[in-house]
Amino acid sequence: MPKIKVLPHPQLCPQGASVQAQTGKSILDNLLQSGIDVEHACEKSCACTTCHVIVREGLDSLLDAEEKEEDMLDKAWGLEPTSRLSCQAVVQDGDLVIEIPKYTINMVSEGKH
Repeated sequence: MPKIKVLPHPQLCPQGASVQAQTGKSILDNLLQSGIDVEHACEKSCACTTCHVIVREGLDSLLDAEEKEEDMLDKAWGLEPTSRLSCQAVVQDGDLVIEIPKYTINMVSEGKH
């Protein structure tokens, strides 16, 4: 069973976390199931960037992003070459190390960060 290591995030997981991930489920679903409350304003429909994560290790184990995801990522705060929308990136067999950016572009939650 693959693992997702989440690097420390000041609000969502200050100590970082290691999550046993289920293959075939998105990074987001695995994190939510483990109690890491990653924002997902569009309810996982690939219509926002609030679930943006940066894959620090294991990117090659994920399927390539589809065009719709790539288009949405262009709007993400703190975009990096290894950025993915966690609602679209489905865990395969490899371990992942991810970073949840400090900010999102979600106007409703600005006061939370």
